[in-house]
Amino acid sequence: MEWLGDMTAHFGLDLFKLLNKENNGNVFFSPASISTAIGMLLLGARGATAAQLRKVLFSEQDTESLRVKAEEKEIEKTEEIHHQFQMFLSEISKLTNNHELKIANRLFGEKTYLFLQKYLDYVEKYYHASLEPVDFVNAADESRKKINSWVESQTHEKIKDLFPNASLNSSIKLVVVNVVYFKGQWDREFKKEQTKEEEFWLDKNTSKPVLMMTQRHTFSFTFLKDLQAKILGIPYKNNELSMFVLLPNDVDGLEKIIDKISPEDLKEWTGPGQMEERRVDLRLPRFEVADSYDLQAPLAALGLEEAFSEPKADYSGMSPHSTLSARKFLHRSFVVVTEEGTEATAATSIGFRVTLEPDYETVHCNHPFLFFVRHNESNSILFFGRFSSP
Repeated sequence: MEWLGDMTAHFGLDLFKLLNKENNGNVFFSPASISTAIGMLLLGARGATAAQLRKVLFSEQDTESLRVKAEEKEIEKTEEIHHQFQMFLSEISKLTNNHELKIANRLFGEKTYLFLQKYLDYVEKYYHASLEPVDFVNAADESRKKINSWVESQTHEKIKDLFPNASLNSSIKLVVVNVVYFKGQWDREFKKEQTKEEEFWLDKNTSKPVLMMTQRHTFSFTFLKDLQAKILGIPYKNNELSMFVLLPNDVDGLEKIIDKISPEDLKEWTGPGQMEERRVDLRLPRFEVADSYDLQAPLAALGLEEAFSEPKADYSGMSPHSTLSARKFLHRSFVVVTEEGTEATAATSIGFRVTLEPDYETVHCNHPFLFFVRHNESNSILFFGRFSSP
């Protein structure tokens, strides 16, 4: 599943850079979840629409490899692309002893459209998902409530009212929804009695109070001299998942380095043998954050214009109706970070400067930083974000 890790890094960083420009506050999403939802569209797409979807998900080298195999047999192309997602989702579902991690995807389609049984079989096989018929034409609001209820059930009632009133109407043909739920315990918990109120600096002149958790322990650590930044790896129990924090040295240093970071950099910096086990003084906030995105515009900016274009989109592998098109692509995230661990779609760490013994590294994220949560077996980035405001 090495290519899947590379794909989520490329896709996640590209999408992050777009969302970062559009959002002044925090940015928080799941590259792995969104890519699996795109995979479901790819499964039913044909022609130029399929080509655009492949281009967003795969590097040029991967796409060329898939093209050659596609010339040999159509079924080989299907297996090559989607089998990796199948293995990944199966691997994720095994994390039950110390974590609850769920990547849930579903298509809600207008019931008057005929969806091909072959597509329904494949979407169930490869993506552990299904297409649910709803009545957008005659009961758009009831359909909205049905989608909201499904999302709520998948997230233990943490995400409610994904679609607000009057957000869906009779023109909708297909809604793609992806939801991620994650609840995990730190490998080493923070002591509640050490949590104190501290300041998080939005810039050099503005700060907000946060409840800072404190821990001194051994963590994976490296210093990026060229960027003047640090990376810290914080494991969850059994090291199946880890959260990585990239912290610039300067309070206003993050925006200066974002454009300099590549997916290859992230892989190299956090790869085996690149980080050292060091004693670290870590400060992390106890906080809760929720975010939501309509990804149609950002995905179009990444090259998916035809995928959301009613006259151009080709989903003939999904339905014989030529007018079928994707009209909504929503992603919702929610995170709670406590002394025990994380309940969320991502995790964020914050800290501040203190005087320490010389043999301790300091990772005090008291100003904007990047973070991502990685599934270590597949090296896939599950969650990616920027924390810039409590």
